Order: sequence, then structure tokens, then C-alpha cells
Amino acid sequence: MAGWHQTIIVGNVGRDPEMRYLTSGASVCSFTVAVSERWNDRQTNEQREKTTWYRVSCWRQLAETVEKYVHKGMQVMVIGTVEARGYLNNNNEPAASLELTARDVRFLGSRSEGGGGSGYDDDFAPPESSGDIPF
Repeated sequence: MAGWHQTIIVGNVGRDPEMRYLTSGASVCSFTVAVSERWNDRQTNEQREKTTWYRVSCWRQLAETVEKYVHKGMQVMVIGTVEARGYLNNNNEPAASLELTARDVRFLGSRSEGGGGSGYDDDFAPPESSGDIPF
């Protein structure tokens, strides 16, 4: 039986997207997203925070759109599949990263616009004419 999985994250872009092109001509755009969770510790009543970083890759037309509209600090929702990859860090110790291959990226806003909460940000404006919309 075949399987299927999907991951949805909402967080802030950690660095501007970087575009590259494969020898086949396919475009790939990569960026990072920080997903922060906040809660109150039940024993100490102190506010705690945990941030998980994802390395996101977008392909083809989605890559072109992301490179054009996404920037550092912007809040995005990314839908895709995640995979954990092991590597050796700078101290030659085992480490892992979460790599998400995006099927969809939604623009939610930026920190300067008051983004960072949940839900969509109505301040994102599409291009002036509908002929310029890249999706």
C-alpha cells in the first residue's frame, strides 16, 4: 500500500530566498523558516519558548514566485513534505536538519507589519494588473 504525508508550518523567514538552476534548467529556491512555540511552564509559571528551524526548498514555478515575493522576516505558511537529514557539524559531531520540500507557500505578512500572529495578513497586495500574477 502506498503512503502519503504532509507537513504544514507557519513561521518567519530567516533569510532571503536563494535561487539556483540545475543543469536540466529546473529552478530551485531555498530559504529557512523559524517556527516558534511559546508556553508557560506549569511548575515555575515562567514563559518558555522553543524555535525549530526548517530548510525549505521550492521547485519550478513555485521557486520563481517565492524568489520574487518572499523576504527575510516575512511570515509564511508552507505546505509540503519534511525529511530529517543527518550531517556532521563544524565540531565534527552528528547533527540533523529538517528539510521541507514545499508544494505550496502562502504569504502571511512580516514582523514590521505586525505579522507573527496566526491567520492571514490582509496587507499583502498582489501586483497591479491581474496579468502580472505569477500563479
